[in-house]
Amino acid sequence: MKNSNGMDPYTVVFLGRSGCGKGTQAKLLMEKLSAREHARRIFHLETGVRFREFIRGEGYTHELSNAIYSAGGIQPEFLVIWMWGGAFIERLAADDHIVLDGTPRKFHEAHVLDSAFKFYGRKRPVIIHLNVRRDWAEERLLARRRSDDTAKDIKARLDWYETDVAPVVEFYRTNPEYHFADISGERSIGEVHADILKNLE
Repeated sequence: MKNSNGMDPYTVVFLGRSGCGKGTQAKLLMEKLSAREHARRIFHLETGVRFREFIRGEGYTHELSNAIYSAGGIQPEFLVIWMWGGAFIERLAADDHIVLDGTPRKFHEAHVLDSAFKFYGRKRPVIIHLNVRRDWAEERLLARRRSDDTAKDIKARLDWYETDVAPVVEFYRTNPEYHFADISGERSIGEVHADILKNLE
């Protein structure tokens, strides 16, 4: 991953069940990249956080999105794609690292994101799939006690993984244009982080 200016920018996508540690590992990776190259920016997008910010806004779309969020539903694909697509257009620079956390969540969204990576000339993006058992993730989420971590909401999010995210994982696993890393998330934070770094060498 070398070029004439040093390291080529990384494009890293974190996928996995809710509670698998995507946010923690994304943060550790960004800290590592920042320490390695102080001057290079990191484009980071965590869709869950963006939606929690979005629904606090005023307007018809915000109200509808908030209703879906409050009911524990899945946000429509057009809104998710608009969210990260708009962020790419507004914030992404040519030499930025890209770290995505929790996107894409649906098969069609993965194809649209694939077209975005091609548009920006991102070669061989790295997919980090943090693989954890459903019951392990459920225990973690119940212990976390976030406001949207009710038993009902947790079950819904874990069900969505099986129906919507699992096909996305298989799309990346079988796509030779991506480097797919299936990493066990049921270990210490340090062990998982070390495995992630090995896949970026």
